[in-house]
Order: sequence, then C-alpha cells, then structure tokens
Amino acid sequence: MIEVQAVSIVYRSGDEAVPAVDGVSFRVGEGEMVAVVGPSGCGKSSLLLAIDGLLRPTSGRVLIAGEEVQGVRRDVALILQDAGLLPWKTVRQNAELTLHIQKRRESADGILSALGLRGFEGRFPAELSEGMRRRVGIARALALRPRVLLMDEPMANLDSITRERIQNLILDLWWEMRFTGILVTHDIEEAVFLGQRIVVLSPRPARVREILENPGTGTPDYRGSPEFLAQAKALRRILEGNR
Repeated sequence: MIEVQAVSIVYRSGDEAVPAVDGVSFRVGEGEMVAVVGPSGCGKSSLLLAIDGLLRPTSGRVLIAGEEVQGVRRDVALILQDAGLLPWKTVRQNAELTLHIQKRRESADGILSALGLRGFEGRFPAELSEGMRRRVGIARALALRPRVLLMDEPMANLDSITRERIQNLILDLWWEMRFTGILVTHDIEEAVFLGQRIVVLSPRPARVREILENPGTGTPDYRGSPEFLAQAKALRRILEGNR
C-alpha cells in the first residue's frame, strides 16, 4: 500500500546542507497500522510530510497504491500535533473544513459523534479542553474517510488518561474504517499499543535502525498484558542504543 523507497531529505541553510533523513525504506500493508519512533529531532516529521506529499524528498520516492506521490492526495489525511484548528470557526466548521475545500457534500456528524463531540458542534476551539481540540483535529481527518491516515504525534503533551482515551478511540476507528495508518510518536507505550509494526529510527539524520514486529496489538486489553510490557521493554532497549 505505502512504499518508502530510499528516501533522503536534505535542508539547505545558506551554503550548508543539513541532512534530516538518510535512505529510509519500509513498507506498510493495506489496512496496517505502523508506528514510527525515534529520538526527538531525528527527522520523523519530515519523513511523514514526504509521505503526505507536502515535502518532496531530495532523493528516493514514496508510492501509495503503486503511484508515486507527487503532491497532496485526496485519499490521504494528515493529523498534526497541534490539531491546526481555525479559532474563528466552530467545531463543526473545523471538522468539515477539508470537506468544503474539496467541495464534498458529506457531513462530519457521524465522526463527531463517534469521537464524543456531540453537543459541542457550535463551540469554538477556545471553549474546548486540549483533549477535545485534538479530537476535532482527528474528526477533520477522518471525515474524509481516507484510505491512508498519517498522524504526527496527535497525542503529544496530553495527560496520561486523556492520551489513553484518544489512543483507544483511534484503535476503535481503525477497526471500523480499516484505513492504512502511520503514527509518528516519541512515546514508547503509544507505539507498542497502536503499531502492528514499529519502525525505529536513528538520531538525525534518520536511518532505519530496526523494524519491530508487534503482533499482539489491536485490543484495548493489550496495554495491560505481559506481552505489551515485554514489547515496550524491547523497544526501550533499541532506543537506548540510539544514544
């Protein structure tokens, strides 16, 4: 479904070349959820933007369903860390923003209800908790019924209870919609809870250090199981080797 083929990304700062991603390759199957983890600043977000089509790789390429990504696609949705809500628009207007831009007639009512936002459709972002704002950002992406969902640390800086609730919501929606997902996160437990496979990146410039199979994921009960704890321990060992 998604093929990342030897992708490198180099930024320019005056005459200086600053490598962010170096020859990263991995595949994501149809309907699979893959987590991408690595040290802060290692190039995870740059890689995700390249997969989305917002950033062109310096070399290498990204394919979705066999087609090379040349720009933003209608069947791919991106969730940003800060939700990216427009403060002058209501919850409903924010959730349906991309639908309107694409001139689609669908409503976001169903997904707002699924995310526990029924009754808040007329509120503005400033009237919501941080966790609710993140849910609106998720609703805006999922209202598109995307084939591919890309998530850039959508639960960062939330308290642990809110984070786990949103993780459970994403898991439920993945089972319902069966989108292909890539989750970029720095959180070990989050990666193990949601990623069927976990791509571990090195410090910048990002290279694939290891790909960890995680077959036990897929149910809320997994978080408290011995298998979950063992996988989290194994992932922590790999990341500590990055230092």
